[in-house]
Amino acid sequence: MAPSADRQGYWGRPTSTLDWCEENYVASFYIAEFWNTVSNLIMILPPIYGAIQTFRDGLEFRYICSFLGLAAVGVGSWCFHMTLKYEMQLLDELPMIYSTCVFVYCLDARAGTLKRWMTVGSTGCSSGYECFKQENNISVFPIALLLIFSVSVTVVYLQWKEPVFHQVMYGALVACLVLRSIFIVTWVYPWLRPLCYTSLGVFLLGFLLWNIDNIFCDTLRTSRQMLPPGVGVVTQFHAWWHIFTGLGSYLHILLSLQIRSTYLKHRPNVKFLCGVWPTLHIDPPKTS
Repeated sequence: MAPSADRQGYWGRPTSTLDWCEENYVASFYIAEFWNTVSNLIMILPPIYGAIQTFRDGLEFRYICSFLGLAAVGVGSWCFHMTLKYEMQLLDELPMIYSTCVFVYCLDARAGTLKRWMTVGSTGCSSGYECFKQENNISVFPIALLLIFSVSVTVVYLQWKEPVFHQVMYGALVACLVLRSIFIVTWVYPWLRPLCYTSLGVFLLGFLLWNIDNIFCDTLRTSRQMLPPGVGVVTQFHAWWHIFTGLGSYLHILLSLQIRSTYLKHRPNVKFLCGVWPTLHIDPPKTS
């Protein structure tokens, strides 16, 4: 991690347990880590649009929560990097746990039926799709389990202010998502592998840049002093972590939505906003 702030700014001395590699209060007196802050827009604006579109399509509330959870992480991260205050750090890190639990539930809500798909396919459920749960069905046990996990992580982290603990717990949730997603696109919806692996690859690229930013911080800071400002911005790898993990998480929600809407016999239709950003529009099933 980076050393303490070189400059004083509007929010005063940092009180967070983490201070990232971007030099503090260089670009703005009012924003401690400017690029680490504004890069969170990718986790705020597209998910809000996704939540609105999901609501308009009449899809289940869990997917609206997925989009809004990602947006909450973006808002919390914005506040954290803007102020470097401990309270804002919690507003960033704890929603990461909560929103990922929602992602896990959206996939795990199909866990039991997927297992049945593997075992009863030869007994009259040839496609396996009929084995999925009905629309608006709520699985109480996964909700209770994820709630207990979230509360436990929160209580422990508030008492034991060790960032590595949070990172390990978050990593465990992400691992669950990865394994479940690969299972689904391998055994149930193989034609969704490109979307699944694109989401995973983009997220892993962000994770790689996050590690480079942590390990080679001194080298990156030195290089920024020698490079023109416009070029040095490219070396703000924590900001790139926000961009790639935000995109990867967004694509994961689209994957989860497409899996669910396909089972419900809706017609998922991928469109590109402004010709660039992928969005999922759900058409109602055709009437016979």
